[in-house]
Amino acid sequence: MRTQEMLQTHPRKPVAQDMFNDLAACITACVECADVCTSCADACLGEQNVQMLTRCIRLNLDCADICQTTARLLTRQTEPEPQLLRIQLEACAISCRMCAEECEKHAEMHKHCRICATACRSCEQMCRQMIKSLPAGAGLSH
Repeated sequence: MRTQEMLQTHPRKPVAQDMFNDLAACITACVECADVCTSCADACLGEQNVQMLTRCIRLNLDCADICQTTARLLTRQTEPEPQLLRIQLEACAISCRMCAEECEKHAEMHKHCRICATACRSCEQMCRQMIKSLPAGAGLSH
C-alpha cells in the first residue's frame, strides 16, 4: 500500500494511472520474494544434509539478488528506460522460475522450500504481467 502511495506522489508520471496498481504489486512481489528466498537459503543452511541443498541455496541467493534489483529499478520513476526494465523483468521471471523449480524438488521434505516456491511463482507471474504492461517497442534492439 505504501509503495503505491509513494509512486503516486512522484512529480513525474511515467506510468499511466491505471498501471500504478500493477507496478506497486510487482515491486511488492519482488521485495517479498527476495526476503523469502534469503530466508529459505538460510533455512537450507540449517538443515542436516546441507550438501543436498547446495543448488537450492545458490538459486535462492541469486533469485533474492535479482528480485531486489528488479524492485529497485521499478521503484525509480524518473526517466525509466523501458528496454532495460523489460530485460530486468525477464531475468527476474526466469530466476524465479528456476528457483521455484528447484525448491519444488525439496518441498515435500522442507516446508521453507514449499513457501519459497510459492513466492517465486507469484513473483514470476507479476513480472510477466509487468512486461506486458510496458510500452510497445521496449524490447531488445538488434
